[in-house]
Amino acid sequence: MTGSYAETLTVEEIEADAYAVYARLRAEEPVAYVPALNSWLVTKWDDVTRVTTDTDIFTAVDADAPVVRHFGDPAIIHVDGAQHRELRKGIAPHYAAAKVAEYIDAIVRPIARNCIAAFPENGEVDLLDAYFEPISALTLARTFGVMDADVGTLRRWFHGLAMGAINFGRDPERTAICDETKAEINAAFDPIFAALEAAPNDTPLSHLMYHGMPAGERRPRAYVMPTILVTLLGGMQEPGHGAATTLVGLLENPDQMRQVRADMDTQLKRAVTEGVRWVAPIGTQGRSPKQDVELCGVTIPAGAAVSAVIGSANRDEDVFPNAEAFDMNRTAKQVATFGFGPHFCAGKWMSLAQMELALRILLEEFSQITLDPAKPHDFVGWEFRAPTRVCVKLVR
Repeated sequence: MTGSYAETLTVEEIEADAYAVYARLRAEEPVAYVPALNSWLVTKWDDVTRVTTDTDIFTAVDADAPVVRHFGDPAIIHVDGAQHRELRKGIAPHYAAAKVAEYIDAIVRPIARNCIAAFPENGEVDLLDAYFEPISALTLARTFGVMDADVGTLRRWFHGLAMGAINFGRDPERTAICDETKAEINAAFDPIFAALEAAPNDTPLSHLMYHGMPAGERRPRAYVMPTILVTLLGGMQEPGHGAATTLVGLLENPDQMRQVRADMDTQLKRAVTEGVRWVAPIGTQGRSPKQDVELCGVTIPAGAAVSAVIGSANRDEDVFPNAEAFDMNRTAKQVATFGFGPHFCAGKWMSLAQMELALRILLEEFSQITLDPAKPHDFVGWEFRAPTRVCVKLVR
């Protein structure tokens, strides 16, 4: 007798075509244990919101989560209560909407202009590689106080850390890549920590070390490092991938691109919101039930790993009609992309502002942007999902 669909899934299948997998799970097994991931996948909107907001039943604490195993404890996304609030208060103030508005243009615009200046003269370019990812990585690094690392280093850090964060199957090769990356990051942060220990400043990293501490005391490096790694992983690529996805959606729907170009002040925000609904750059929030709990007629045992699939919630047909389509004119609804509950993404406002600004600068600079049909894009990944490339022809 063959197993259920969820029982037969492989990591490779999910990473290659996540949204097709989610659609079948929503229809057949909306709450399902996937042995390949050693996790329960929850894929419907209502269930995802319950798992991520019902803190009486579900906890973010999971000592066996890949992020904890690879990054260490306490990692901000896998702690609750006072400890979570303490870590979040170390980062969140710098990324609040009003604060972001004060500095985002001054950081993003020079980076974007430098990227554009380096585009090939023939106007043929992979915007993911040459524009969106560099802006995203450098912006996060600069706001976080990492001033010397170049784009290549930062992107290598992201991909190395991602190997640990998605390592549900305990793949030793992925473990080795992540460990090597962490060693490089630790070495790079040694002088940054030393400088902050001698003279605190106004960066999020400094605030994380010192806020709420008695005079003359600070949090140990080992205590804040797991949260730093989570922030680097989530913040360096999410805005770039979201902006790239949004551009693909607009280029594949020329009427919507014309709508955006006609009124960028109001329409870019709508386009970006739809872009990150259509393809969520970060796919899940992790939780674990404190006791056996029934969801959709299925009992999830206490202590089990649960992945609330926010990417799937964004495609739930009961919430978003014609959910597979990119449609910036759909009736406005809350999207799941930045999560729910106490652990919603602290970098939401910076991510949205960065995506809008990167797209605005590009559209203002080039009167025509067309996808290269000879170099098609594919979307891959489930925990981190993005087009593999965005190859275009640009005309000023």
